[in-house]
Amino acid sequence: MASYADVLQYLSSLDYPAEKDDVVREAEREGAPPDVLKALRALPPVDYANGTEVARSAGIEAAPEVGPAQRAEQARDKHNRVSQHLRGI
Repeated sequence: MASYADVLQYLSSLDYPAEKDDVVREAEREGAPPDVLKALRALPPVDYANGTEVARSAGIEAAPEVGPAQRAEQARDKHNRVSQHLRGI
């Protein structure tokens, strides 16, 4: 499976905004492996503002080392922000 870093590596010289076809062509030109090309070819046909937008649209996680269980735990955790904490003072 393609990683977030892989996608960004093969699109580092692409000028944005870019269409899906431009993204795929650039990855092919840079010699991207089949798993990266497969993810990019499945992109919706829209204009992309940057590489991060491309990777997110391709369904590639920014932090794949965080598993589903840990994500669920983080979602259940009450996020006390600094501003919320200071409101009680």
